[in-house]
Amino acid sequence: MIKTTLFTIAAIFMIFLALIWLESERMTRAEDSTAGTAGEKAVVSASDSQTGTVSDMKNGFVKPSQGELKKKLTPLQYKVTQESGTEAPFDNTYWDNHRDGIYVDIVSGEPLFSSKDKFDSGTGWPSFTKPLVAENVVELTDNSLLMSRTEVRSREANSHLGHLFDDGPAPTGMRYCINSASLRFIPKEDLKKDGYEEFLVLFQ
Repeated sequence: MIKTTLFTIAAIFMIFLALIWLESERMTRAEDSTAGTAGEKAVVSASDSQTGTVSDMKNGFVKPSQGELKKKLTPLQYKVTQESGTEAPFDNTYWDNHRDGIYVDIVSGEPLFSSKDKFDSGTGWPSFTKPLVAENVVELTDNSLLMSRTEVRSREANSHLGHLFDDGPAPTGMRYCINSASLRFIPKEDLKKDGYEEFLVLFQ
């Protein structure tokens, strides 16, 4: 009886691992397909075609090629942004950052979140009540890990950022739980120098 029970538990555990692996493979194929479609629709400048980068001509934000990304990003940044990974809580760059400034996509530089909307969620990841530029954050359904969640990605670079939950504070009630590895923080004193002067008004 005990052996049968143990066998059943082991079988269920193996099935669970197989489902996680299959879902991971499905998401990887979907991301590759999305990236390919985006690349076909994007406008590529002459200089971009030489370097392998794709540029959004409307706003100047650029997603480097995969080869360049592997050189530019740390292994963790690449795993999070390109492979939908998750960093460790309480052991990442910005979870307890309290400086004034904005957070941009580590890949493309798209402005994503502001310190004005950052709060301590107690989760160990940077958390925000809303995006800084709403159209730069895309929401997708994520059915991995045998649950339904709302994934958030950047619009131009298609970087995996984190997930959205509805247990945040007022006024939005939302919690954008974001990986530090997908972000670059620009302090308010560097906004003009780094080309984000339009957001200085937030901190005046």
